[in-house]
Amino acid sequence: MGKEEQQEEREVLDSIFPEEITDISETEYRVAIELEVHIEEESEEEPPTILLQVQYPENYPDEAPRLDISYPPNAPKYPHLDIQQDKARLLEVLEPTIEENLGMAMVFTLVTTLKDAAELLISERQKAVEAIHEMEAAAAEAEENRKFEGTKVTPETYLAWSAKFKEEMAELKRKAEEQRELEEKKKRGPKEEKKMTGRELWVKGIATRMADEEEDDGVDFLEGVKSLKVQG
Repeated sequence: MGKEEQQEEREVLDSIFPEEITDISETEYRVAIELEVHIEEESEEEPPTILLQVQYPENYPDEAPRLDISYPPNAPKYPHLDIQQDKARLLEVLEPTIEENLGMAMVFTLVTTLKDAAELLISERQKAVEAIHEMEAAAAEAEENRKFEGTKVTPETYLAWSAKFKEEMAELKRKAEEQRELEEKKKRGPKEEKKMTGRELWVKGIATRMADEEEDDGVDFLEGVKSLKVQG
């Protein structure tokens, strides 16, 4: 009875997976399962494909099939699915389906269950990566915003700022005044010493001598100047 059921199931699978199924022997074959996963538009990644290898024991379907999971030969490694590490987990997911379907053809159900489980695993990992990126972006944005927050204003910080501001403004005013005075001096040029006339020089000389005599003889300096004018 087992052989007949195995052949019938194999014929049904041929009609469902005409391009995906490959025979290994009369009782063994593999089914290629292309996974439907989210891929970024700018990404050059191809949807991953996994292989479910099925071997019928003599008493299948009353006995569980022997299963294995692998990548196609030379397939590129997909970033969110590692068959070497994930095989045991995926095979474990299939165990309840096997137990529920003992005595019935079950390979199509196993293929569907494996496809869903692998796609869910990949989706969870993609979401985890996206969550990390979002957290990093939020942290970077928060750090950037902190640069523009500045120091919180308190009465103490305001008074300190006000005093410093007044000092800076006073210093700027002083420098501006010095610069203005310097520019005015440049415009005026060097101050010319007033030249005295010959009479002024002569009178100044007599007056100086008479001032000296006043100190020596007690003669009134002003009287001397008056007599000088009379003589003139």
